[in-house]
Amino acid sequence: MHPLLLPVPLCAMAHSAIMPSSVTSSSLPLPSLSQPIWIKQPIKKPRLKRIGAKLFIQIFKEEKLLELYTKDHTGHYQLTQRYAICNYSGGLGPKTRQGDFKSPEGFYHVSLKQLKPNSRYYRAINLGYPNEFDKSKGYSGSNLMIHGECKSIGCYAMTNRYMDEIYQYVESALHHGQHEIKINIYPFRMTPQNMKRHKNNDNYLFWKQLQPAYEYFAQNSLPATVSVIGGQYVINVGSQHPSPFWNSQSHYSLSKIK
Repeated sequence: MHPLLLPVPLCAMAHSAIMPSSVTSSSLPLPSLSQPIWIKQPIKKPRLKRIGAKLFIQIFKEEKLLELYTKDHTGHYQLTQRYAICNYSGGLGPKTRQGDFKSPEGFYHVSLKQLKPNSRYYRAINLGYPNEFDKSKGYSGSNLMIHGECKSIGCYAMTNRYMDEIYQYVESALHHGQHEIKINIYPFRMTPQNMKRHKNNDNYLFWKQLQPAYEYFAQNSLPATVSVIGGQYVINVGSQHPSPFWNSQSHYSLSKIK
């Protein structure tokens, strides 16, 4: 091919459009035949922050956000990454039965055995639904996940790029000694304003059970200890290592949600 017939990058064409008329194309240096006109450089992914640190995850349905927190040197959890949820199904409210296409709400935890690196939806993390609370209510369903491919029938679906990062964080934390990772799933950020906005929803009394854990983390940067007593979530704010017998602060939490 004659050198003058070589393709010119668009950026070069843009610059040539604004050159003074006194500069002609014959005065421009021709590109070297021995080098490509442009070299496509590989895009470097930013290095993940605090990989291997202990994790805590919060999911907010209405905002379509997954927030990933890592434990710092003070023992508190700080926001490390925020990911847009590509898709979830069923709207606000907890999952209650197999086939309702709802995505769960409540308090879940993940261990190594719940990781699915070869899931049909790229990669997946099994939430462990139904948990103790769900079972006490007779709720049914299985294989509720956070996974890739952006397709959801009761799961929280992410883009593959986001899922790749989330999976790396979770897997690394579990391999570095964290026994379980807490995943708290809320219908929305449970501020007083949002609770008031949803006060007429049929799920309001259930959401009142979730709110103390949201508030506790917002105030202390520590995940609350959650138990199930009498078929209700109870938030123990008195100790991170509670005994089977709950103290007065725990009973206060129970009375608060009734």
